[in-house]
Amino acid sequence: MRVGTVREIKNHEYRVGLTPESVRELAAHGHEVWVETGAGLGIGAEDSAYVDAGAVLKATAAEVFDGCEMIVKVKEPQPGERAMLREGQILYTYLHLAPDPGQTEDLLRSGVTAIAYETVTGPGRSLPLLKPMSQVAGRMSIQAGATALQKAHGGRGVLLGGVPGVLPGRVLIIGGGVVGFNAAQMAVGMGADVTILDRDAVVLETLSNHFENRAKTRFSNRSTIQQMICESELVIGAVLVPGAAAPKLVTRDMLRCMKPGSVLVDVAIDQGGCFETSRPTTHSEPTYLVDGIVHYCVANMPGAVARTSTYALNNVTLPHALRIAELGWKQAMRTDPHLADGLNVHAGQVTYEAVAQALGHAYVPAAEFLG
Repeated sequence: MRVGTVREIKNHEYRVGLTPESVRELAAHGHEVWVETGAGLGIGAEDSAYVDAGAVLKATAAEVFDGCEMIVKVKEPQPGERAMLREGQILYTYLHLAPDPGQTEDLLRSGVTAIAYETVTGPGRSLPLLKPMSQVAGRMSIQAGATALQKAHGGRGVLLGGVPGVLPGRVLIIGGGVVGFNAAQMAVGMGADVTILDRDAVVLETLSNHFENRAKTRFSNRSTIQQMICESELVIGAVLVPGAAAPKLVTRDMLRCMKPGSVLVDVAIDQGGCFETSRPTTHSEPTYLVDGIVHYCVANMPGAVARTSTYALNNVTLPHALRIAELGWKQAMRTDPHLADGLNVHAGQVTYEAVAQALGHAYVPAAEFLG
């Protein structure tokens, strides 16, 4: 199969779908790999490294889209990229379709077969292709929040770890999954006063056993969220419903009791955000104010640490890419139901139920296309 990757064009997105090492693996299995010139510069991978790995360099993204059977990316295709997709082509990338009707309509019109990293499953309904970026985003959320709390950035002027004689900053993490756990690790390491909310008793017990007295856990409900929001200087939104739009757990009314200059970091913004007042921002302009509260809602947080993120992502996406290239997408999904869970759009139909429900489309199970 001819596989291609292009330079990411989303604002301040420096990751790349295939590293030179991934290209070498694909080439070693007999596949032809086309790479847009300069695609890897954001992670320090020169064009020469791709050539040495066996890639064919192409001057433009249009050439790659036009000539390849499968496109491997990182972020969802932007409008100009979606216009280059065609019927029968495989798109393998993060999509986050539930809060993005425009992208969904374009993918349906194109006839492309779109496989979303974020809904490919693993044992126990885990999300192995989402996990490494959730780990990065969780850790980054505390860094970003700590920076936003600084007075020069519009924040309250609180040092999360405090100093002797002064209390540490209070951090509330809503959601105890991969993002929440990694955020808690960073916040605890900085010496903050940390509370984690979740609705799963098993998750709460696991977190409590891990952090012991270094972080508090509480069952999540509207009353608890309201109370803890009022007491916290930094709130991390770390809620995930696989493939679906994130629930709005923090309303605008709840912000009224927060101290001016407190910070909300919405890691769920890719799925529409879990704060009512959230809207996507970029690394160029990462924050904005609502009722005196700083909002950080960057939709591609891991792009800021592109080299770490790209290699972590390729570690988990490459095995599926190889399987698709070897067998074709249908046979690859027949042999691996976990990969089949990643099919979101095919031949003008929505094949992921949560996306169909969120956007009002008819749902056609992937199994109907797999025979």
